[in-house]
Amino acid sequence: MTSELTLLDLDHTRTFLLLHGGGGVPTMAGFAHLPAERAHARVLLPTHPGFGGTPKPDDLTGVTGLARTYVDLLDRLDLTGVTVIGNSFGGWVAAEIALLGSPRVSSAVIANGIGVEVDGHPITDVRGLSPAELRNLSWHDQSKAPQQATGPGPDVQALIGYTGPAMADPTLAKRLGQTPVPVHVVWGESDGLVSPEYGKAFAAAIPRSTFTLLPRTGHLPQVESPEALLDACSQFGDGTWPGSRRRSSSPPRTSSMVICSAAAESPARRARTSARWLV
Repeated sequence: MTSELTLLDLDHTRTFLLLHGGGGVPTMAGFAHLPAERAHARVLLPTHPGFGGTPKPDDLTGVTGLARTYVDLLDRLDLTGVTVIGNSFGGWVAAEIALLGSPRVSSAVIANGIGVEVDGHPITDVRGLSPAELRNLSWHDQSKAPQQATGPGPDVQALIGYTGPAMADPTLAKRLGQTPVPVHVVWGESDGLVSPEYGKAFAAAIPRSTFTLLPRTGHLPQVESPEALLDACSQFGDGTWPGSRRRSSSPPRTSSMVICSAAAESPARRARTSARWLV
């Protein structure tokens, strides 16, 4: 399998891998600069193949396959101690990355994730929702919603290509019991797409996970409450953030990378990769 990744790389010291949801990279791009400034962190923000008009190989169809692609990326970059932060669909991908048990990954943060099945608390089907309905379900403070948003975007089909129409995996909740790294589940209390009760069930499926409910926050805490989300992430590492606000002298790099890997037959098996920079 060959995947071309478009990657925003803010290069500092500590490493965060940020994974966007169905709204695409714009829903995570603003947040990406915050850990770079507050924690002097290296921040990787890839575009999921197939989103934003990026190419997607025909054999990259599932969430686990996407998770392997990102672990292969960490191998290629020779990174360790990586904290993976994923929102919505990206939270599901973060959970799958954690399950792979890569020594590159030290912890994961799942913010308003999807992927598990929870009786009595289904994931809202966003297909066919009007712009007003989507904003009402997604935001605590709708004034923070992008004004150009007109409803479910063109990336919905890319999303469904990974998740299927149900946007859940009936095996995920059970598999999460084998998660080998610390996980912090963070949830906006005003999320109308996936309720806080769903979030609590997600956390309960992961041994030794922690759960934090963010007040006055909807489905996108990295947009509505970015400082609160970053503070919730601070439990990984030494539990503090440096106070300096200095920016790195190195400008952010946006690059494309081709990741070539053999498709694995089971979630436990991951192939080594070769890769080359395109730009």
